[in-house]
Amino acid sequence: MSTIGWLDVILGRNKEMSIMFDLDMFTDTADRIHMKKLAIDTCVSFLGRTISQSEFRVKHGKEFIKDELYYRLNVRPSKNFTASTFWETFIHKLIYDNEVLVIQADDGDLLIADDFTHNKYAVFEDTFTNVVVRDYEFKRSYKQSEVMHLKYRNEKLAPLIEGLFADYGDLFGRLLSSQKRKNQVRGTVDMEVQVAKDDKTQNKLQEFINKIYKSFGEKDIAIVPQQPGLKYNEVYNGVANGPSVDEINKVTNGFLDQVAMAIGIPLSLLHGDMADVEKNTKNFKLLTVNPLLKKIADEGNVKFFEMDEYLAGKKIDIKSVSYQTIFDLATSIDKLIASGTFNGDEIRVEVGYDVTGDPMHSKYHMTKNYGESASEGGEEEE
Repeated sequence: MSTIGWLDVILGRNKEMSIMFDLDMFTDTADRIHMKKLAIDTCVSFLGRTISQSEFRVKHGKEFIKDELYYRLNVRPSKNFTASTFWETFIHKLIYDNEVLVIQADDGDLLIADDFTHNKYAVFEDTFTNVVVRDYEFKRSYKQSEVMHLKYRNEKLAPLIEGLFADYGDLFGRLLSSQKRKNQVRGTVDMEVQVAKDDKTQNKLQEFINKIYKSFGEKDIAIVPQQPGLKYNEVYNGVANGPSVDEINKVTNGFLDQVAMAIGIPLSLLHGDMADVEKNTKNFKLLTVNPLLKKIADEGNVKFFEMDEYLAGKKIDIKSVSYQTIFDLATSIDKLIASGTFNGDEIRVEVGYDVTGDPMHSKYHMTKNYGESASEGGEEEE
């Protein structure tokens, strides 16, 4: 004998009551897309803004050349994008989609593809077809050597975020729903059984009750109109139980932190903490920004220059945003020059400036305290 057989008997005798157990009343509380979008946009935009401040320079030997390529990479890649917007969009697609494709139009504009088909081959050059940019599909096929194509990592970031969001989203949805009902005024409906005699009436009652439950879930104050045969009773007792707003914020920040760690952004920088900001900024640049710029530079060197040009010293050199100014480095620069280790032009290149061409800056200098006599404890007597 089934232990819930008595419930089946009651519901069988009173079909009107069975509508109260309709599962359609319950909604999925995990559908909180805005939390996921906020976390992704916050982290990706943070990294994108950092990369967009870099200067993409064309270097030939010791000199930096300002030509059309320099203008495209740093000022206006296309008619509809400035350089900063271009690189922010570039980083967003690279990280979230795990790859990005940049093609060059007939007029030289650099265009970021919104969609494309990657045709992979074992021994032949890969091709890209069905390339779509802003709803316009290019009919031609692009070879790997004709485009910039970067992959962010071996495994896509999107599925990892989706799996993480399945747990955090469900928890966030439940906490948010509970918080919305925390101070809610609500009530119940007593229904006379003889009122619901046919299917049409039952359907109307079902719709009415669904609206009641929806009102309870979405509104701070849910008022139910009286209906013939139905009696509304308010049951709110004035006690506000449920999670606090701080608990909801902790769940949101927890998901944000997980996404940030997957991308490689120090949490203290993301939250604006001032403790160890210099150390965290240095680690962020060293472990996250520089490797990403290296990927871009390598791809640019392969696609913009032939092998003989690169071996002759022509290449893309990216000057990333620095957390230090030349004034912060003044003491170290003085010691490097005074010790005779570097000359002025070499120091200028290291800190991101062009060489002057002045013969004085190509010479090595050593002060007396770094000389041989100084290391022996003083000058020799004659």
